[in-house]
Amino acid sequence: MNSPLSTSTSESARPLALQSYKPAGAHLLADLYGIRADKLKDAHLIEALLLKSAQAAGAKILFSHFHAFGSEQGVTGVVLLAESHISIHTWPEYGFAAADIFMCGNAEPQRALDVIQAALEPDSSAVQTIGRGLSEKWNALAV
Repeated sequence: MNSPLSTSTSESARPLALQSYKPAGAHLLADLYGIRADKLKDAHLIEALLLKSAQAAGAKILFSHFHAFGSEQGVTGVVLLAESHISIHTWPEYGFAAADIFMCGNAEPQRALDVIQAALEPDSSAVQTIGRGLSEKWNALAV
């Protein structure tokens, strides 16, 4: 009987999750400053933007959910992807948005961030990129 982390080298003997995606990926954390407040208040526009960014990254969209906190307040939302997720939280009163983009497989998270930044037009940004699922550890488990 094969365990979820089977030592078989046959690809067909590996669990489907291991065949489809390795957990290695890039996680981008973007702080976007100096954005016009009107760009950060509308949940429908923010959702459309994140869906467009996921498509630009080559990701498969599974589901999205967005919430507006009021007519003059911010938005929080997430797009769930086969490759992981994109989320955003906005503070129009500060002209600030925090975006979180994690993708594995062949999806390209930087392309998603490029679309978001082009639409929101921040005056400045700070982006951290974190490698997730380091391949040497993964390879030891998935032999």
